[in-house]
Amino acid sequence: MTAALSTEQVWQTILAETVEAADNEPTLASFLHLTVLRHSSLNRVLAFHLSSKLASPVMDARTLYEMFHQALVSDQNIHDAAIADIVAYYERDPACDAYSLPLLYFKGYHAIQAHRINHYLWLQGRKTLAYFLQNRASEVFGVDIHPAAVFGKGLMIDHGTGIVIGETAVLGDNISLLHGVTLGGSGKESGDRHPKISDGVMIGANASVLGNIRINQCAKIGAGSVVVEDVPAFTTVVGVPAREAGKTGSIPAQEMDQRL
Repeated sequence: MTAALSTEQVWQTILAETVEAADNEPTLASFLHLTVLRHSSLNRVLAFHLSSKLASPVMDARTLYEMFHQALVSDQNIHDAAIADIVAYYERDPACDAYSLPLLYFKGYHAIQAHRINHYLWLQGRKTLAYFLQNRASEVFGVDIHPAAVFGKGLMIDHGTGIVIGETAVLGDNISLLHGVTLGGSGKESGDRHPKISDGVMIGANASVLGNIRINQCAKIGAGSVVVEDVPAFTTVVGVPAREAGKTGSIPAQEMDQRL
């Protein structure tokens, strides 16, 4: 969480930004009131927004809303992570100049929050439902994240198109992924077979990280790379297969510098 704003301040800022947006664009006033301003908490906004997007002929929005809201109020970690993710977008994405933008419009953010709820359902033993919602999120958001994958806080998936994250993948805190990233297996073996991504890592567009390997703290993976071996901390790798190209000496996920 940024030192600048508390959790409550982020929520109040989102409300103020949404009121201003409704005033500036009357055509969207009804949408903004329906989606944000009529709700009493971020939990209710998230539950409403996600349920509206993921509803289908076989799962109506009201049923999803009640399910999602129950998950959000039952697990404080989901709420805290949702706020941290908003802050991550605001601080790292140069196109994000308001805290309300990820919540309203960024499908990468929506995909992360849908997964957090889906992971909660998975841990509750509701695996059939979790698989159903994984499929639905894939159709709507253009991502494919297995419900068992573990996410930390402060995640940013920029653009949110073409992301694939496998069942036994584990992501730490303050990680940035660009579009087209795959965190996949390296064959048809079962068991623990997907990457472990440590805090502060940035993975460039269309990079593939394959197998039960570890990308250590504050590493940077260049766009289009294929990584099949562990990457040391504070190290930049690039290429097919990826090879060391330098040291980072910083937190790549926060700096979002695509250069080597």
